[in-house]
Amino acid sequence: MTVVASFFSSGTWLAVRNLLIFFAVVFWLATVFWIYKDARRRLEDPWLIGVSVMLGVIVPFLGVFVYMLFRPPEYLEDVRERELEIKAMEDRLSKRDLHCPVCRSEVDVSFLVCPICTTKLKQACVNCKQPLEALWQVCPYCETQVEPAAVALPALEPPRRRRAR
Repeated sequence: MTVVASFFSSGTWLAVRNLLIFFAVVFWLATVFWIYKDARRRLEDPWLIGVSVMLGVIVPFLGVFVYMLFRPPEYLEDVRERELEIKAMEDRLSKRDLHCPVCRSEVDVSFLVCPICTTKLKQACVNCKQPLEALWQVCPYCETQVEPAAVALPALEPPRRRRAR
């Protein structure tokens, strides 16, 4: 037992103890710095960032885990990027009707026929000649009843029978 007591009273133990305390303080300060950097990337409110950092300062080593439980799941940059992507997709979807379905050239909303490939895009009102959407039953411009466009189906030929040989 005197060996153990002599070790703890020696200069080696004093150096090891001081190094352990130094590394614990450096690790604690590193966790506080990490909380600060991470909170700045995830939170907009400076008060919440300060509270998060103070949590790491006041509750050493455990404050990091408490912060990790309550921090937002994604970075502000990712949120903004996702919002921009959604807006870009909405813009693309709103412009998808501005192309001819056959030749993919740009057409105006008021075009009845594609000027490139002459594909009929919309039906014209009988009375005011305004372009009508396919499902409209009344012209919204002049209140004329719209007759459904007659679709000509190809005549079906009777199936040919093979001759028995």
